[in-house]
Amino acid sequence: MLDELLHRVSQYTPRTLEIDQRFPEAAVLVPITRSDDPELVLTLRASGLSTHGGEVAFPGGRRDPEDPDLIFTALREAEEEIGLPPGLVEIIGPLSALVSKHGIKVTPYVGVIPDYVEYLANDAEIAAVFTVPLEFFRQDPREHTHRIDYQGRSWYVPSYRFGEYKIWGLTAIMIVELVNLLFDAKISLQHPPQNYIHS
Repeated sequence: MLDELLHRVSQYTPRTLEIDQRFPEAAVLVPITRSDDPELVLTLRASGLSTHGGEVAFPGGRRDPEDPDLIFTALREAEEEIGLPPGLVEIIGPLSALVSKHGIKVTPYVGVIPDYVEYLANDAEIAAVFTVPLEFFRQDPREHTHRIDYQGRSWYVPSYRFGEYKIWGLTAIMIVELVNLLFDAKISLQHPPQNYIHS
């Protein structure tokens, strides 16, 4: 099953961002475990961080001037944050870039990793490393929906609850794109879900 899913990612053409200005660049790794029940690897960022502290995110960060490309950035940051050796990651392809609320252009890269990795969280940045089955998101079990008005459009972004973790914001947008691509889940970010309460 996983190989078929990864074929979809490798053939995918991400949306291009139509933005007038240049933003600082960042990249995140979207790690999927190579297993019969593939899982996404996520982090809980340390609460003391200046940006996105206490939030769930994929491993990643800003591009350094010496980084040759954004894939290198994603792999370097994943190694720094969760101790994931770059040699264990098979990069499959990018998802669509997004601009964060802090004005950073973030490009996600889907990568496959073994399902037996021992993660080593960098305590200064990462409070926890955890995995969530891809199948969990396929069912769109959102706890509620955040409406985000951005560039003249409204986005209806799911917020998921998995155990003690709340998965929302930019990370949830990336997950929705991935799950729609892999499973034809047809989760819409442009239209509110049926049970959405307009405030």
